[in-house]
Amino acid sequence: MDMRSPRGIDKAVMEHLTDGGWINRRENLLTTGPTGLGKSSIACALGHNACRDDRRVMYHRVLRLFHALAIARGDGRHARVLKSIELTDLLILDDWGLSVITTTDHRDLLEILEDRQGRGATIVTSQLPVDQWHEAIGDPTLADAIHDRLVHNAHRLNLTGDSV
Repeated sequence: MDMRSPRGIDKAVMEHLTDGGWINRRENLLTTGPTGLGKSSIACALGHNACRDDRRVMYHRVLRLFHALAIARGDGRHARVLKSIELTDLLILDDWGLSVITTTDHRDLLEILEDRQGRGATIVTSQLPVDQWHEAIGDPTLADAIHDRLVHNAHRLNLTGDSV
């Protein structure tokens, strides 16, 4: 990973994340910051590294995941799709919070996170700072539940600087 661009990333933190121990401990990684700083690239690089370590990795852009889950709900595959997500060692949810999503989508997200809690690691990338996630979700009860399952055991990368 190119660490020459100033993005507010501590090299020691990246080395810690690259070693993959946090995936073994089923911890999460929340990567936030403005567009163009490499949040998705970092998530994909960590996912690629996990693949090389023989871990099962799944990548989804959040809006496409919710669209796929809606289709799966309609054709009877919903439970099977959720199970495949649950069994992944590392789930990457890219571009969370870019668009308004439905209450059903938030419930699917909560179900995914609930199923994965203690079973797998999750990376979330977002342009929204974590302290704005409650507002983005809207429903305070769902927001609390989602926030609790993501944040309590999460490493955080808050990227800063100019677009690279």
